[in-house]
Amino acid sequence: MKRARVIPTQPIGSIPRPLSLIEAARAFERGEIEHEALEREYAAAIIDTLKQFEATGSPVITDGEQRKHHNFATYCVHGAPNLAPDGFKLQFVNHYRQWPRLQRGPFRYVHRAQDYLAEARRHTKLPLKQAVISPSALSLFYPVEPLPDYPREQFISELLDEHEHEVRACLDLGAHTVQIDFTEGRLAHKLDPSGYLLDSFVALNNLALARFSDQERQRIGVHTCPGGDRDSTHSADVDYALLLPQLFELKATDFFIALAREPNRRRVLEMIRDGIRPGQRAFVGVIDPLDPRVETPEEVRDRVLEAAEYIPPDCLGTTDDCGFAPFSDDISTSRDTAFAKIEARVVGTRLAAERMA
Repeated sequence: MKRARVIPTQPIGSIPRPLSLIEAARAFERGEIEHEALEREYAAAIIDTLKQFEATGSPVITDGEQRKHHNFATYCVHGAPNLAPDGFKLQFVNHYRQWPRLQRGPFRYVHRAQDYLAEARRHTKLPLKQAVISPSALSLFYPVEPLPDYPREQFISELLDEHEHEVRACLDLGAHTVQIDFTEGRLAHKLDPSGYLLDSFVALNNLALARFSDQERQRIGVHTCPGGDRDSTHSADVDYALLLPQLFELKATDFFIALAREPNRRRVLEMIRDGIRPGQRAFVGVIDPLDPRVETPEEVRDRVLEAAEYIPPDCLGTTDDCGFAPFSDDISTSRDTAFAKIEARVVGTRLAAERMA
């Protein structure tokens, strides 16, 4: 009998926060509870998330981004004194989220992902993945009009330094994968149909990736999706053909690509097949976090087998299309649903590997 092939499978990152944590965070911001009470909620949420992640059978887990302040993107600067709240508007189909605006230099992280990773490591022995925000997303903090005494060039230099420090610290702590969230990839074409903005995003992220050795980049991946928040996206109407060729120009090894929700998956798989480069691996989305229905393992199996028709097995992995709650107040998906979907991905991926053998 042939030995079953192992197809790697990883989550993206975020898990919906418990309602008690969401309520505690709001109460703390209103000054109604002490910091110690909020800390107890964070600690309990992280421990519970890791325990439920382990129960799914997932070979790689995360802390569910429970501690990321407000969202997956601006966590690192939450509370910074030189930011105003009226920055770039991230427009979803039925609502928007607002980025902060840099008012003056220097640019410094207030919170770093390695601290989240270190806390999670104390509560599990399983391999841990850590997501970080991309330099290109953070570049949107800088206003259109140049800041006096703080040119954009200096901002970019300090931004790259901060990003490198965060990624390197996560690698040093033993992260299985450090995932760079690049959800603004397709959005770039909506903001600038000329393609110049996307090219500049790829170039900026490559400046950051070039700071790491080939060996280090074996543990660095990039995630792309059309956004996911309150059952809505920000750029699903942008053709993948406008992103995927440039995506594989990034000097990363693993690519986590939203696919399950795409209306024509085979067309996207053809583009992945044609664009992926030697040494790169595509983790294709087989779970749709925006769909309230839990996929069956058999559905996942069939999606994996479909992907295997286009992507060589040694270059193929599976993932979820997006995190289940990239913004901390998003309760459109329950924790139970998120973990049921993750378990379906794990089991379905294993079924596909057995079939492929």
